[in-house]
Amino acid sequence: MRFEPIEIAVKRLPNGAGLDLPGYATDGAAGMDVCAAESLTIRPSARALVATGFAVAIPPGYEIQVRPRSGLAFKQGISVLNTPGTIDSDYRGEVKVLLANLGEDDFAIRKGDRIAQLVVAPVQRGIMREVENLDDTARGDGGFGSTGV
Repeated sequence: MRFEPIEIAVKRLPNGAGLDLPGYATDGAAGMDVCAAESLTIRPSARALVATGFAVAIPPGYEIQVRPRSGLAFKQGISVLNTPGTIDSDYRGEVKVLLANLGEDDFAIRKGDRIAQLVVAPVQRGIMREVENLDDTARGDGGFGSTGV
């Protein structure tokens, strides 16, 4: 089954001039690569909010999730904090990526480097309804690690 893509309006900001807009590297890619709109260095154990040079208008009922690039995570220890980060449909500011350097060396980012990926996803809203008791399950209230290794 193949779904039709949704249209997302993109506004290029002055710091994004000359950069590629987010796009899919292959036909089977789930995430769009996103580039840095600035150059900076992230020291080991530090984090940085990296500009992308664009803003978006996501249709209601959708979000964009910001996720790490697997190659950067494996090779340099660079990850996205708050993963996946969520860009809400009513946000109109510049998209920024919160990167963390979990590696042992400084990590230099140059303007135009691919730093993360964006995944468009539908959002199902829920309604919280207060109750006196919850139904019983086999797991019950077992928390972290309660289902084994």
